[in-house]
Amino acid sequence: MYETKNPPLTPELYAYVLAHNPPLSPAQRALVDTTHRRFADSAGLQTAQEQGPLLEFLVRLTGARQIVEVGTFTGFSTLSMAAALPEGGRVIACDVSEEWTSVGRAAWAEAGVVDRIDLRIAPAIETLRALPDGPWIDLVFLDADKGSYVDYWEELVPRMNPGGLLVVDNTLFHGEVTDLGRGGGAAAIREFNDRVRADDRVDDVLLTVADGTTLARKR
Repeated sequence: MYETKNPPLTPELYAYVLAHNPPLSPAQRALVDTTHRRFADSAGLQTAQEQGPLLEFLVRLTGARQIVEVGTFTGFSTLSMAAALPEGGRVIACDVSEEWTSVGRAAWAEAGVVDRIDLRIAPAIETLRALPDGPWIDLVFLDADKGSYVDYWEELVPRMNPGGLLVVDNTLFHGEVTDLGRGGGAAAIREFNDRVRADDRVDDVLLTVADGTTLARKR
C-alpha cells in the first residue's frame, strides 16, 4: 500500500492555500459571509472557498459557454462560473429553494452577472429531463443530493459536447466512502464513483480537492 503525499490540512495550511489562490471578488466574499451568517446550520452546503477560483479557472480553460449547475444553494459556485463566462455564455442553475437562491440572486446582481444565470426552481431531475437533447453542454458542476447523482449523470452525459467537462463535488463524502458499512450518502457516492469509473463515455480522475472532486471529460 502506497502512502499519500497529501500533508495534513491544518487550519494554518488551509489559510496558506486560500492566500495563494486568486482572491475572492468582493461579491464572492460578501456572499460567503452572508451565507455563514444567515444559514449557519446549513453553511456546510456551500462550495468550498478554494473551489470558487477552481471553477472560474476551469470555465476559462475549457472556453465553456453553456454550463449546467445542479445544486445552487446560495449561489457561490454559480457566481464563480458566471464571472468567468465569455459574452453570450450562460449558467442554467438548478435548485429547489427560493429562500437560499434569493441570497444568490442579490449577489449575482451586485456582481453584474445576473443576466448570465438562468435559475430554475424545480426538482433538478425534472429540469434536466426537460433540457434539449443532443450534445450542447460545455461544462457541468454537480453538487446536489447524493442519492440522485447517478440519475443526474445519466441525464447530463448524453447532452455533453465532446470534450465537455463534468465537475462533481463531494466524491469522498467526508472520507466515509471507504466504510462499506455506511449507507445513505456514503453508499450513494460509492455507487456513483463506481459508475463513473466504469463509464466508457468519459475519461475521469478523482482528486482530493475539498471533499473530493471528480473531473470527467466527455470522449
